[in-house]
Amino acid sequence: MLDLLLQYCVNTWQVTGQMAPYLLLGFLVAGVLSAWVSPSWLERHLGGSGLGPVFTASLFGVPLPLCSCGVIPVGASLRRGGASPSATTAFLLSTPQTGVDSILVTWSMLGPLLAIFRPLTALLTGILGGVLVWLFGDRDVANDRAQAAASTDATCGSGDCCDGEAASATTDTAGRWRQTLHHGFVTLPRDIGTALIVGLLIAGAITTLIPEDALASYLGGGLLSILVLMLAGVPLYVCATASVPIAAGFIHLGVSPGAALAFLIAGPATNAATITTIWKILGRRQALLYLGTVAIAAFGCGALFDWLAPRALVAVPSLAEIPHEHSESGWAYSLAAVVLLGVLALSYRNRNSAAQSPSRLADEISDTAMVVLAVRGMNCGHCQSSVEKALRESAGVTDVEVDLEHGSATVYGASLDSDALVLAVSRQGFEATIDASR
Repeated sequence: MLDLLLQYCVNTWQVTGQMAPYLLLGFLVAGVLSAWVSPSWLERHLGGSGLGPVFTASLFGVPLPLCSCGVIPVGASLRRGGASPSATTAFLLSTPQTGVDSILVTWSMLGPLLAIFRPLTALLTGILGGVLVWLFGDRDVANDRAQAAASTDATCGSGDCCDGEAASATTDTAGRWRQTLHHGFVTLPRDIGTALIVGLLIAGAITTLIPEDALASYLGGGLLSILVLMLAGVPLYVCATASVPIAAGFIHLGVSPGAALAFLIAGPATNAATITTIWKILGRRQALLYLGTVAIAAFGCGALFDWLAPRALVAVPSLAEIPHEHSESGWAYSLAAVVLLGVLALSYRNRNSAAQSPSRLADEISDTAMVVLAVRGMNCGHCQSSVEKALRESAGVTDVEVDLEHGSATVYGASLDSDALVLAVSRQGFEATIDASR
């Protein structure tokens, strides 16, 4: 038993060391994207009708490190900024499937071929979903544009709040770099940390307890295995990065790479909260087209990869090599694993510190009005930041405390309009109500 436990620890540590350098680099690039690519810039480039914005939205979504719930507020912001339903759908489909961090981790654990193919499937999925919505979705474009414009005017008032903040932010280079490091090494690890650790523990357990190719005779290949893993991924809440070690475990058990790819598509792109929110933002027909697109892409791309991979590996054998697969226990990878665990621990501590401060302002600002909102649908730091930003931009607000764990937002200010605060949160894709008990 002790030998088995020791082997489990060794296997888990090796998996952690193998992906740690790539994940840390991915965190840094993700922070740069978050700090230097503003939502208003995306909105300007994703507006308009036709299929051009669909391709652009899908392409923009591929490198962004947003999970399936974190992408919802950004998608809602794009919709308010004038992006069409088809472009918004394309963005919502391509973004959660990949990110720079998950692409690098895929390269380290599953090899170059799958790392190249995975973002391509995300791009194609977004384009397919956008085209389907453009062809078969609700087509009241004039009304959509009027509603989006009205929503933008209502949010920004005279128009100088959002643009003014963006302009001032761009001039603060030091602040941007602080935001880069905070997002890359605090916010993002905090969002995916728990799921990532669970994925690593599962991967270590599979490697240790279950013989290699144990499922090969049952789900080793064929369309049935792709269908099974696609269906397994649909209801799960798993981010693009944390899904990689789980997919590696499936391959270790003998499941085909195409079936693992189907899981990598369906898992990050869907969960119950995502579907209900998309239903609310874009409507019933678009939500059904979204689900249908995920199913078609996961099944079709999984089958295509199983057909393509053997032929590609014959033509370019180096695509089969997994970087450092025999040296993950070296000192450099162990050091990277230690740094990664330190980053995750720091982000967890930051989350707990933030959760313990809701009553701080109540003692400091006794003469300020307070409104407490109950907010449904927040699942990660991206959600929390979107709610906080929307409330801070509302009239009369002096400070905001958003409690992710308990699903509440406490707003302080003078002459607060409760209905306007609820509306500001709702426009981000969340459900907000006044908490009369507080």
